[in-house]
Amino acid sequence: MTSLVQRFWGKVSNDKRALFVGYVLLFVALAFLPFLLSLTVGRMWVRILDFALIYAMLALGLNIVVGFAGLLDLGYIAFYAVGAYTWALLASPQFGLHLPFWAVLPIGAAVAALFGLLLGAPTLRLRGDYLAIVTLGFGEIIRIFLNNLDHPVNVTNGPIGINKIDPISIGGVDFTRVHEVFGITFSGVHIYYYVLLALLFLTVVVCVRLERSRIGRAWVAIREDELAAQAMGINTRNIKLLAFALGASFGGVAGGLFASLQGFVSPESFGLLESIMVLCMVVLGGMGHVYGVLLGALLLTTLPEILRSTASPIQRALFGDVYVDPEALRMLLFGLALILVMLVRPTGLWPSPQRKKTLDISVTKG
Repeated sequence: MTSLVQRFWGKVSNDKRALFVGYVLLFVALAFLPFLLSLTVGRMWVRILDFALIYAMLALGLNIVVGFAGLLDLGYIAFYAVGAYTWALLASPQFGLHLPFWAVLPIGAAVAALFGLLLGAPTLRLRGDYLAIVTLGFGEIIRIFLNNLDHPVNVTNGPIGINKIDPISIGGVDFTRVHEVFGITFSGVHIYYYVLLALLFLTVVVCVRLERSRIGRAWVAIREDELAAQAMGINTRNIKLLAFALGASFGGVAGGLFASLQGFVSPESFGLLESIMVLCMVVLGGMGHVYGVLLGALLLTTLPEILRSTASPIQRALFGDVYVDPEALRMLLFGLALILVMLVRPTGLWPSPQRKKTLDISVTKG
């Protein structure tokens, strides 16, 4: 199925007219998707789609670090937390600050990028398992730090978290409220969908441009062979730090959007499992491939929710009772899916063409 999609995409991408028509149809489909979901399965699924777009942004940021530069980061969720808490502290009653979103969002990205540099600087000489362990520890340190930063000076409210966080608003128009435009009623989840979709589109454009730039090629060179890249004159130290900073800034933006949509943040939202899930989105979708990562993020965000809403009714219909908790069943199926994908498609569901060719050549030689 995936190979058929890749062949179709390869043919369409070479035909400019077909590509233009495809983009127009995709734009129309995405524009009407939230209303279609509201009419068929309920408004809750529009909210789930909003979170899927946030996770897609988060996965694209991690793809810069893991997919492009080849730096295994198991604590990426820390930057997500930094962005969320930056928004929460600057746009909530916690400190009495209510800065506008166009100021808070860049600040969150900048603070997350600074934390990315703080993580990257002491780990430049580490690779593989050692880098993974250090980044994992960094993510846990940030979570524990936020959890205990309620004394002697209360900053984060500790495990209680921060609530009543300001949503996105422009000109006094609250994006979480219901608004009517040209006779069409838009709820808060609908408005957020379009804001998140626009920001995700901008993120995709930036990632594609980075991948095709000199910086992107330097990242790929480091990923394939750091010693060879250094011998070719690439400043590996600066390039790796740039990967950490840019990836972290994307996570900070996603975290800020999460805080504004949720209206509440607590350290429990940024555990190790979240980091593993985002990493799986990158690996399963196709490491180093922007569109593959998007596919992985959307699948791993929406499919568990579909399973959660259908597992119990199906068990009751078949057996008369619920014998397996949907959460346990979700993890079981998720593990099986990981094993199958790694056996059948080790490069991911939609791998990068260049990376797939490289791996195919290495397998043939082996």
